[in-house]
Amino acid sequence: MDWYALLVAAVAAERVGELVVARRNERRSRARGAIEAGRGHYPAMVALHTALLLGCPAEVWLADRPFVPALGWSMLAVLAGAQALRWWCIATLGFRWNTRVIVVPGLPLVARGPYRVLRHPNYVAVVAEGVALPLVHTAWVTAVAFTLANAAVLTVRIRCENRALAGVVPSFGSVPA
Repeated sequence: MDWYALLVAAVAAERVGELVVARRNERRSRARGAIEAGRGHYPAMVALHTALLLGCPAEVWLADRPFVPALGWSMLAVLAGAQALRWWCIATLGFRWNTRVIVVPGLPLVARGPYRVLRHPNYVAVVAEGVALPLVHTAWVTAVAFTLANAAVLTVRIRCENRALAGVVPSFGSVPA
């Protein structure tokens, strides 16, 4: 369990790193005239991701979940892949990447990196991480609960981003994932 708590703490530290990058990118984007859309769903998204990070070790500890090597190692590989995909998205979008929907009017859509293939590749990473992190140590209740709640949050989030991408929000030409 100790190593699993360290793994979850490492993912939490990675999230803090994302927030640092997001705040820096927000300042850069706002200096270029960016506007934020979809503020209403952001607190729910933060709460859900915090619950994932707290729920994983809590379930393992409270329910005495075992480490099952075949499941655990494969989910650790999925988790590593999700992190790699997330940082590829961040690197590809540059200053336009954010944890919020912040859009600089007039910029062309990004169509390189993972965005050549998927419209919202960062959310593939989020879904994979939400399944894999708990299942590294068989916290299946957390995996299921997060996946169901995340489906609802992502439905709202992706609709918001798609509206911004389509220009429904006034004068938006691009949106970060």
